[in-house]
Amino acid sequence: MSATQAAITQLVPLAADTFDKNKVTPGILGFLVFAALAVGVWALMKSMNRHMGRVNFDEAPEPARAGTASPAQSDATTS
Repeated sequence: MSATQAAITQLVPLAADTFDKNKVTPGILGFLVFAALAVGVWALMKSMNRHMGRVNFDEAPEPARAGTASPAQSDATTS
């Protein structure tokens, strides 16, 4: 038996005296998990903002070639 299992078996009888089966709360572990998820989401949002700030949305115009037409333009002119 590991030390963790020994500690749990000793603490369970102590909790049985004050444990109300009609009232179950997440406790400190639930709060810690929720807090860790909140910090993770905050870090992801901060990273996403930083990456979106680096994106260049300005499109450079394509250089027009004289004498050549795209296939869509040549089809439209022949019909």
